[in-house]
Amino acid sequence: MQSNAPVYSLADEQRSRAESAAWARFTAPSDAAELYTAWLALLATRIQRARAALLLTSEGQTASFGVAAVWPDPRRDLQYLSAVAQRALEKREGVVAAPGGEGPPAADGLAHVGYPIEVGGRLCGAVVFDIGPGPLADLQHALRDIHWGAAWLVDHFRQLELLEREAELARSSLFNETLATAMQHLQLHPSALAVANELAQRLRCDRVSVGFERTGQVLPLVMSNSAVFDPRSDLVRWVGEAMDEVLDLGVPVQVPVPADEPLGALAHVDSARRLGVQAMLSVPVRGQGQTIGVMTLERIAGPAFDETEARQIAALGVLLGPYWGLQRANERSAGARWLADARAAMREFSGPGSPGLKLAALVGALLIAVVALWQTDYRVAARTVVEGSTQIAAVAPFDGFVAEGLVRAGDTVRKGQPLARLDDRDLQLERSKWTAEREQLQRRYAVAQAQADRAAMGVLAAQVNQAGAQLALAEERLTRTSLVAPFDGVVVSGDLSQQIGSPLQTGQTLFEVAPLQGFRVMMQVDDRDIASLAVGQRGELVLSGLPDRKLAIGVKRITPVSTQQDGRNVFAVEAAIEGPAVAALRPGMQGIGKVVVGQRSLLWIWTHSFVDWLRLTLWSWTP
Repeated sequence: MQSNAPVYSLADEQRSRAESAAWARFTAPSDAAELYTAWLALLATRIQRARAALLLTSEGQTASFGVAAVWPDPRRDLQYLSAVAQRALEKREGVVAAPGGEGPPAADGLAHVGYPIEVGGRLCGAVVFDIGPGPLADLQHALRDIHWGAAWLVDHFRQLELLEREAELARSSLFNETLATAMQHLQLHPSALAVANELAQRLRCDRVSVGFERTGQVLPLVMSNSAVFDPRSDLVRWVGEAMDEVLDLGVPVQVPVPADEPLGALAHVDSARRLGVQAMLSVPVRGQGQTIGVMTLERIAGPAFDETEARQIAALGVLLGPYWGLQRANERSAGARWLADARAAMREFSGPGSPGLKLAALVGALLIAVVALWQTDYRVAARTVVEGSTQIAAVAPFDGFVAEGLVRAGDTVRKGQPLARLDDRDLQLERSKWTAEREQLQRRYAVAQAQADRAAMGVLAAQVNQAGAQLALAEERLTRTSLVAPFDGVVVSGDLSQQIGSPLQTGQTLFEVAPLQGFRVMMQVDDRDIASLAVGQRGELVLSGLPDRKLAIGVKRITPVSTQQDGRNVFAVEAAIEGPAVAALRPGMQGIGKVVVGQRSLLWIWTHSFVDWLRLTLWSWTP
């Protein structure tokens, strides 16, 4: 009797064992490379006539692709499949082409089949198979099998994206919560202590220390779960030595030291041994482009800090640096702030950059040197007013009333020219009264003389003389009702044109007249500059009414009495105008006069007022 049981060859048994082993690796891979290799092997067993296969995957978030798995021999060079892989990635669809990637498959069935692996619109890779000769209809089945098998990798890449997003959320949560913890405190010490406690709890660390740079070394400021600690203890000294190493290197340092670490970690290894910790990580705290502090994390029994944790802590050092740097700057004294700014400016100036700043500093130094060495005339400036050398006042000769005002201030007058007239009606009446009184007394005197009455004659003679004196007085007053200019000059003050009929008192000043020739200049010199002036010194005067003319002046007299004017203590200094007369010059003109008192440097001229004020202020504060 003939048996109908299937017959298995040795090749079928080997293929079954290989497939079983591939399924085992695929279901429980140790890493991504093993997963890709097992998946490609399983897919190759389903595709008939498959001679070789190549799997390309993207490298991280970049657009480049690398070889992830090769079948059947990982050492085999499958560069010839790259053309079809490139077409599949560009078109984002399955590609069936002749060997070489150009044109449709050959009649003998030889073909290269490529298929892209896409997740959410993002290319994650491509798989390419080298198909041997056979029916062309099998190529369509191969493309379908590849599409079916790609679903496993699509799920794998989606899981990777999900894990990456979860890791990103975890990192964001760590950053946000740590920053929020730091910003809850306005002062540096409580802020750093809160962050140290937060990191110790979230990252399962036995101790987290935060220190800041001072005079070229890092001094630990806070330690997690410790309100106070002895800065002179061995613990602080060993942690500080590890922090100094990070300050010198400017990069994160950890123990155990990674195999690819080129800088080594001698201080960290020694500190970890003395402290008895299995894992230590120190990262720089950076602010304004430089290391201002260090964070050190310790795990007594491990595990070691992985690459992800190291990157997170390093990023936290960069994020916290500006805020802690601002807190630290605000807590410094004014002197420390000024010193830090000066050091920063010196570093900026001495560095290789900022050519414009260096040029500006050089130009400024040259200007200061020129200003300090250049000697020029030092002139004392003061407000001035031009007065006549002699000035006569026209006053009211008696009590009366204004009858007519003929001139006003600023008018030029000639000698004898009337300035004003007073009302003379009362004087005319008085003159008539005394004229009549004298004539009557004279007639009575004649009668007494005819009667030879000597007693009456004596009395009447005295009365006649008295009436004559009163008449002479009235006539004298009548001659003085017209005020005249005593000489050729200009009216400096006075205007009676708006006071017709107003009463006057004896001695009241009505006009002031100054001559047109012979002027003097009265300077109001500040008491800080009076000591520099001396009789005989010369200078220049510029008047507000003649701004285009400089008049030469010479000091004639210094008044040793000061007066208060506009809140300043000033001395009156008399100067004379030298040189030819100026026709437009008038008494009362004001301006600025400057007297040359010696040679001084420009720097002294511009700063001596401030220096004198500073000396006086310091003297007043000195006990």
